[in-house]
Amino acid sequence: MKHIFFTLASARSGTLYLRELFRNNVLDCASRHEPFFDWGNPTLFGPAIYDAFAGRVDRIRARLAKKRVYIEQLPESIYLESSHAFLKSAYVAALEFFPNLRLIHLVRDPLCVAHSETYRQQWRERIHAPFHFYTGDDGRRHFCWALTGNEDVFRHFEGMQLSLFQWYLIQWIEIENRAMKFLDQHQLHDRCFTLHSSADLNNGSKIRTMFEFFELPTVAPAHVFLGGRRNESIGHRTVVTFENERQCGEVLERMPTRYLEIFAREPYRDFGWSSRFKRDQTKVITQPFCFQPRSPNHPTAK
Repeated sequence: MKHIFFTLASARSGTLYLRELFRNNVLDCASRHEPFFDWGNPTLFGPAIYDAFAGRVDRIRARLAKKRVYIEQLPESIYLESSHAFLKSAYVAALEFFPNLRLIHLVRDPLCVAHSETYRQQWRERIHAPFHFYTGDDGRRHFCWALTGNEDVFRHFEGMQLSLFQWYLIQWIEIENRAMKFLDQHQLHDRCFTLHSSADLNNGSKIRTMFEFFELPTVAPAHVFLGGRRNESIGHRTVVTFENERQCGEVLERMPTRYLEIFAREPYRDFGWSSRFKRDQTKVITQPFCFQPRSPNHPTAK
């Protein structure tokens, strides 16, 4: 039986580096990141995200059926796909095709995520990168790696001129709510291991604990090989500013409480940044800057 892993994550949360950790340490493992040119292994970004929003589950099923065929023909007994597409499209039907799937939940400070995603999208637009947008049924251009902006969570901000940073912050909150709902509804907490990015990804002891949790065969059981390719934005650092903090406060003031309730529970409540999400603190901007060595994505372009 194949052991299949997907990630619960937003972009800019260490998904590429997670693939490198599996590639460097786990035996008999086929490690993939974001399959675009992997023949027979369909991507779950772009139009697939719009299909999930529009409720066209049959189209998601068709993609997942092809992915299952691709995975089954691989010689390796372990398959990791570290893409952040799972909670944007695949989750609506994934268990139908991969009932024994295992999950790795990557969580990064949301302001760092939003800042990094903003930079990455703006960078792609500056260099006029091709094939990064598609046209949805609503007639608008959508960024291939992001939600459509038509999801219910965005309706609470109608009439508000959102910055790209705020848009990505709202998306992060939606993705994390999907993560908890998926785990709760399907009772999958015992098949999920959480890593806080980037500290845990650079902690050999934590990574070894994850491998042991999943009972994965490794190259050197007593040692973890860190390092490998990271999806860095060359020449840019993620520096969360007071302006980012102010814009975060505006979002949290308007965000319905039900979207913030998950942050009072595990795994979020022990993270220093989670205090931002306490309803009585959302108007107060007292959090420190967030300095990260890697950075960078308004997915819906005008």
